[in-house]
Amino acid sequence: MRFAADENFDGRILDGIRRRVPDVDIVRIQDTVMYGASDPVMLEWVAQENRILLSRDVQTLIDDAYHRVEQGLPMPGVIIVPMDAGIGKAIEALEVAIVAGRASDFENQVTHVSS
Repeated sequence: MRFAADENFDGRILDGIRRRVPDVDIVRIQDTVMYGASDPVMLEWVAQENRILLSRDVQTLIDDAYHRVEQGLPMPGVIIVPMDAGIGKAIEALEVAIVAGRASDFENQVTHVSS
C-alpha cells in the first residue's frame, strides 16, 4: 500500500510509523506539487497516485472524499486520525492498518482511528 500524509498531519506520527514499518511508502503532501492545493484537488492527485490519504481533517476532507465516491470517481481511501488521539495510540493503530490491511480495505472508505 502507498500513503500520502496531508499538510497538517503530525510529523511525530509519521516518524513513529517509519521507525516501526521502515519500508512503508508515505509521501508528505508538502513535499509534492500538491502543497497548498484544495482538498478536492489533493484527493484527485492521491487517486491518480493510488495513495491512501492520512489526515486529521474532520471538517471538510471527509465530505469531499465521499463526494468523489458518490460521483463514481476513484478514491483509494482516507484514514482520519483525530486531533485528540495520542501520538502512541495513532502510531499503533496505523501500524496495524499498514501491516495487516490491504488496499481494498480502504478503497472508497473514510476510516477513523479511534482516540
